[in-house]
Amino acid sequence: MVGSTIEIDLEALRYNFSQVRKLVGQTAAILGVVKSDAYGHGMVSVARELENQGVEYLGVSTSREAMTLRQEGVSSPILLLLGIEKDEITDVIHHGLTPVLYRSDFARELSSAALAADTPIPVHLKIDTGMGRLGVPYREAKDFFELVQSLDGIRVEGLLSHFASADEHDKSFSSQQLERFRQLLIQAENIGLNFRYAHMANSAGIIDLPDSYLQLVRPGIMLYGGLPSQELHRPVPLKPVMTLKTRVLQLKEVPADSPVGYGCTYLTSRPSRIATLPIGYDDGYDRLLSNKGEVLVRNRRAPVVGRVSMCLTTVDVTDIPEVQPDDEVVLLGKQGDQEITADEIAAKTGTINYEIFCNFGGLRKKHFLNSSVP
Repeated sequence: MVGSTIEIDLEALRYNFSQVRKLVGQTAAILGVVKSDAYGHGMVSVARELENQGVEYLGVSTSREAMTLRQEGVSSPILLLLGIEKDEITDVIHHGLTPVLYRSDFARELSSAALAADTPIPVHLKIDTGMGRLGVPYREAKDFFELVQSLDGIRVEGLLSHFASADEHDKSFSSQQLERFRQLLIQAENIGLNFRYAHMANSAGIIDLPDSYLQLVRPGIMLYGGLPSQELHRPVPLKPVMTLKTRVLQLKEVPADSPVGYGCTYLTSRPSRIATLPIGYDDGYDRLLSNKGEVLVRNRRAPVVGRVSMCLTTVDVTDIPEVQPDDEVVLLGKQGDQEITADEIAAKTGTINYEIFCNFGGLRKKHFLNSSVP
């Protein structure tokens, strides 16, 4: 993004982590979810910061992400939330990674490789209690427990499931899932399967379902300053971690009835000043923000006019006459006493704050502020 900057405030990350710790106390360990480049916030720097704050575990999607963390010196335990492929078993053993396990064939492969390497592999077993996505169906859990218990190369360290709707106001299905999970814990105990961590609480569970804390919690979006939804019973104060800034690339005076952008979807209703910004949908600034988004410049809001294009966006700054070329423009975050949040942008584009962070952050270069890591 020419002329654009993504800033990641690690002090805000530390504050949000402290909010998680305050909620769960010292009885539950914390797994910081840093998958998908830490929701666009920069996986390596975020992981280092969380590690420095005493996080007990880190969660990634794939072994590729885990290998990046190991190569960058991150030594905390890492849980591979999507499991592994068979050709990744050697890396798992060599780098001390912990896969989530939900397939019998992978369980046997892992055990055989672990026995050959004379290195037991820690695993977390994933049970589907109603999400309908990834995991052993809860009605089939007993057979899976018995299989895993019979494999000498596997050391079961954890049992997990995932809430489908903990971020909704109605918690009845979440309560049903949690009760199923508790029954699974009894079932596992009855056949002699022992493990250190039972975990189910995501960010929504941490905020609204304290009965779900168990031995480990898995905060994701709340670490980055976002609430899982607006339907929570007891939202907690959080600080946004990401700011997206750009600058005014060009200013021009145009007469009334002038078209702006592709398709001429906007016509000026008066003589206007149009500022062109060097950012567009290639940078994650959604085309759905055409003629409806807003930005901050000179501590005031300016509307997006015309279509957002691949690398450029136009805004109307007629009512902010002091705007000059190269002025700072904030598309996400604070400027003075004004703020544009990911929730605001998500509402305008029909999505959720998670996607806004991922789209803006992606794998682009970021500027990290206020690190506590030496």
